[in-house]
Amino acid sequence: MYTREKLSEYSYFKRVLEGRRISDLLDPLTGLITRSHIIGFVQSLIEEGRPFTFGIIDLDNFKYINDTYGHTAGDGILTSLSKELISYLSDYGVAGRFGGDEFLFVNLRDQEYADKKAFCHGMYFNNTVLRRTYNLGAVELFVTATTGLATYPINATTYEELFLMVDKALYRGKSKGRNCYIIYLPEKHKDIEIKRLKRNSIYTIFRNFIEHFDSARNLNEKLTSVYEGLKEDLNITNMYFANEHQVMKSVLDHQVVGTLSDISNLMKEPVYSTNNLEDIREISPVLYSVFRDHEVESFIIAKVGAESQNLGYLICAEPHTLRIWQEEEYAIMFSMARLFAGYMLRSGEQFD
Repeated sequence: MYTREKLSEYSYFKRVLEGRRISDLLDPLTGLITRSHIIGFVQSLIEEGRPFTFGIIDLDNFKYINDTYGHTAGDGILTSLSKELISYLSDYGVAGRFGGDEFLFVNLRDQEYADKKAFCHGMYFNNTVLRRTYNLGAVELFVTATTGLATYPINATTYEELFLMVDKALYRGKSKGRNCYIIYLPEKHKDIEIKRLKRNSIYTIFRNFIEHFDSARNLNEKLTSVYEGLKEDLNITNMYFANEHQVMKSVLDHQVVGTLSDISNLMKEPVYSTNNLEDIREISPVLYSVFRDHEVESFIIAKVGAESQNLGYLICAEPHTLRIWQEEEYAIMFSMARLFAGYMLRSGEQFD
């Protein structure tokens, strides 16, 4: 929790604290600076013309924590993570609670891209703030988050513009599958329209992929058509299939990626995913080797079949991203695999 002495190092907080209690500026649960005062601090830095980097941290799947382990566990995560964030920023910045499971931070030290990258890397690794396990006594929870950040005056000259740049970076991170940080770069992110990154409703997604499936004439066309219908909603760069001989091919060009001779070792459930390739190194060393060679870090696999029948697999494998696959994505992959299985059993067609 911040002290009066610590915050008084900054002219804005020193002025605001005159005649007020420190508790008036702090969120009662987390001890972070309240939303209005962290934003006021940012606006004061812009008025002073003082360069800084501004960011938003949005915890991944926080609703799942609350729903599964209870709000006490959720509050414990917010409190513990806030303590670590305050410590991580202690020498060169401050953090505030934006609302719910979202945090704001101000970094007065790092404005160059390489320095911002090092700052984020330190926050995500080395067991500091994110991608780490928090021990709450009764339960241990691994916590990840998505972060977007931008810099004044490099990226924007007003608070409204700066917040928009940060928001675009955050949405880009969410569109990549979360569990990552995005540093705003105009050449990559300025044309992002946030509304386009918002996914269709689950009903619309299911309706679209079934319509694409039904409109195609044969199995290969159905694979291509379903991929085209789903790629934006799932934010995937390619889709793959593995036939009954475990030969994996791209849906886009049918080029062979590799033979996944031990893929069945993973499939104790109809759908499997991970964003850490090391998870499968001992279980499925052949699949591990194929994916490593293609720089895949995150993937989701659905078994195509019914009961004991195995007709193949549908796969989304993403390179260079530690994507967290969501529950609705599990549902989509499971349903899609069952749809293909039913067609293949009726038609006699097989993945070639």
